[in-house]
Amino acid sequence: MTPEWSPGTLSLTRRFHLAVRRVRDFDARRPLVWDLLLTGVLALAALADLIGGRWKLTAHGTDVPGWLPWLVSVGFVLPAAWRRRRPLAVMCVLAVPGFVDSWTGIALEAGAIRMAVLYGIAVRRPWPELVWASALATAQITVSAVRWPEGDFDRQLVPYLMTCAVMVLAGIAVRTRRDYTASLLERARQLEVERDQQARLAAAAERARIAGEMHDIIGHHLSVITGLADGGSYAARKNPERATQALEAIGDTSREALGELRKLLGMLRDATADLAPQPALADLDQLLGRVREAGLPVRVTTSGRSGELSPGLQLAVYRIVQEALTNTLKRAGPGARAEVAIGYAPHGVDLGITDTGAGTGPGPGTASGGPDGPGSPDGGQGIPGMRQRAALYGGTLDAGPLPSGGWRVHVHLPAERSGQH
Repeated sequence: MTPEWSPGTLSLTRRFHLAVRRVRDFDARRPLVWDLLLTGVLALAALADLIGGRWKLTAHGTDVPGWLPWLVSVGFVLPAAWRRRRPLAVMCVLAVPGFVDSWTGIALEAGAIRMAVLYGIAVRRPWPELVWASALATAQITVSAVRWPEGDFDRQLVPYLMTCAVMVLAGIAVRTRRDYTASLLERARQLEVERDQQARLAAAAERARIAGEMHDIIGHHLSVITGLADGGSYAARKNPERATQALEAIGDTSREALGELRKLLGMLRDATADLAPQPALADLDQLLGRVREAGLPVRVTTSGRSGELSPGLQLAVYRIVQEALTNTLKRAGPGARAEVAIGYAPHGVDLGITDTGAGTGPGPGTASGGPDGPGSPDGGQGIPGMRQRAALYGGTLDAGPLPSGGWRVHVHLPAERSGQH
């Protein structure tokens, strides 16, 4: 009765494979043990052939000195210990007792070691070595067939050649399977490395995106809060009611910044969280209102129709306008004014943000480098962040001081309709 199968039961084939794997692992750790074991078995077979003169039953020649079979047997047995480390050299060494054995007609059974060496060369060594080893083995039996003909020449030579061919084909089959398995393992390793690299690249890109979002959120809202606080401090001495309004605006702006940060951090904690949508073109009026409350007059002009821009492109427009006006708030100085021009066309969106500031910091309102420029000491990310965001959608950004003073930022974003990104 067949025993009932259970998940913990090993089939006979599985047990066999596990046993073979253990033997291979042991052989890989201690190859000399297996080589000496095979040499010992071959030595015992040679002794059994020599003791009592059993070799005379299969020998072709009869006029052979008694010591010669012993010497030839030693020549067959000793090199066997190196058959895997130096197979072609062992085959050449075995050719000496092999030709003596063939010429004298002793026909010792220990000569079968040549087949094992030939198999090893087929498994491990290059093809030219296999050709030379096969020719060497064939030459020895050819000498025996010519020197001691028995019946048809084909019947004496063909069985030996068939044995050589079987050993060579078996070695080639094993070699092919090993190479195929090695290629699969290497491919699996490469795929694992590529997977890890892709994961690291994706993580780095996500960190950069999150860093950009946090820079936009924190930088803008803190700049607005700073402007409101400065205006409220000035107004508190002359108009307490305006100071109260400034404090209320600071509270609203702070709460809005905290809400956006919570959404961003919540997205990091749980990708499936129910998050509010990202800012879009419809939110520009609210953004401009906060900037005006912070004390920066902003005039907006639009041309063309926005159409069905993708959410990602709308977010890019929003963030670039936000960052440019934030830089103006921080660095343009008192009395500055800003203008935002948005042009919609079939080929894309053109943004122009200019200010009339005369500040000395980098970015809008300045005439030269600084934190947002090359070599900045504090590593500002305003203009580089806008340029990266534009490049993400295949756009371009130009920024620099105006000849009459102030700062200009121009951005072109190619058209990308909803659902394309």
